[in-house]
Amino acid sequence: MLNYIWAFMILGGISYGLANGKAQALSDVIIESAGEAVSLSITMLGVMAMWCGIMEVARQAGLMDKMTKFLSPVVHFLFPDIDRNHVVNEYITANMVANMLGLGWAATPMGLKAIKEMAEIERARIKKTHKDISKIKMRASNEMCTFLVINISSLQLIPVNIIAYRSQYGSVNPVGIVVPGLIVTGISTLVAVVFCKTASHFRKKEAKNDLKK
Repeated sequence: MLNYIWAFMILGGISYGLANGKAQALSDVIIESAGEAVSLSITMLGVMAMWCGIMEVARQAGLMDKMTKFLSPVVHFLFPDIDRNHVVNEYITANMVANMLGLGWAATPMGLKAIKEMAEIERARIKKTHKDISKIKMRASNEMCTFLVINISSLQLIPVNIIAYRSQYGSVNPVGIVVPGLIVTGISTLVAVVFCKTASHFRKKEAKNDLKK
């Protein structure tokens, strides 16, 4: 769907420019923007490589294990039905830490691994109650939905990504976004947690009623 939206916006903009006799200006903007996009990509590549490297060093140095234990109460509160010793907790923690630093692209690999493990957990649950899992329509588990919503709300302590963008475009105070960002993402995360807990409660209640039937 997003592909169609972007295509519509691009074609609409080009058509409007041509219809108003702005072909030269349109061409100049396209060339300028293309060069700017390459420059920005190189800048962000450097930032991403640095922070991904730092996170890998932290993992090999055992810091991620310590952070997993430190955030264990939070993770267990959000995902109470997952075993505390399951490997998925490490992936969830790494994803949360990356998001707190505003490194969405660095958080993605750990996020995908976490979702994959959660899917395996859900399959194992279904196998306990159904002999033939092939006849069961798989759907996202409570944990998967909660993880996705928490990622979208994304509490950010230091939005490195946005700071880099602001610096690239000549902001006088690139880090001025930190406090407002912390307040906004703090509120959004709080709302996300309340929503997920409420939705999970009703979903579990519905599942119990289905079993009784």
